[in-house]
Amino acid sequence: MLVPIQVQLPDGGWAYIASIVLVSLEVSLTAVGLSTLFSLPIALLVGFTDFPGKGVVTAVINTGMGFPSVVVGLVVLMLLSNSGPLGALDLAFTPQAMIASQFVLATPVIMSVSLSAVEGVEQSVRDAAFSMGGTDVDVGLVVIKEARYGIVTAILAGFGRAISEVGSILIVGGNIVFSDGESYTRTLTTAITVEARQGRYEIGLVLGAILLVLVLGVNGLGSWIRSKGRGDRST
Repeated sequence: MLVPIQVQLPDGGWAYIASIVLVSLEVSLTAVGLSTLFSLPIALLVGFTDFPGKGVVTAVINTGMGFPSVVVGLVVLMLLSNSGPLGALDLAFTPQAMIASQFVLATPVIMSVSLSAVEGVEQSVRDAAFSMGGTDVDVGLVVIKEARYGIVTAILAGFGRAISEVGSILIVGGNIVFSDGESYTRTLTTAITVEARQGRYEIGLVLGAILLVLVLGVNGLGSWIRSKGRGDRST
């Protein structure tokens, strides 16, 4: 027999939960968008060129995927604090600081997976583009087209890394909520932590279910894109 769960919402009601979801999506999507613009050119540059130390650069990029999030949050907070070199920007404990932290965490993921996708394009594809009189830009566009499914997967993986992050954004964001119950820097992950500590497990479960739907949706989309890519290559 199923027993219905009675959810006692905090001040702000469903508007409180909606604001948390909106802050989470705004921060994560912005961080991933900026990270994509930064990561793809570097992945293409490393994937297209041969230079001394390329293996070291690739290893550093891959190692970055394992950055401890709390260390990243601490470093970002030190940079943005009043006594830090970027303190004049007054960005500590703001959504912008959270975006910066998630940018650092998502970038190695997007860059590494994109690099693997670019390097996975067969050399014959590049040679064919060159033989047809294509410039470096033309060849780059051809490679991007061939690696597009892997690149999209990289972006989705970066979003999954960002949206599920808790340690770094808790440090740099401060988990702030306005007096009317609207979130300023509280996200799904940090809100779950707060609700669990306060014994409001039902609200934590609601927030956890929303986060789970987002993560599963992203993973499902990534799986569909990968299967579509395999299907296109087989035809």
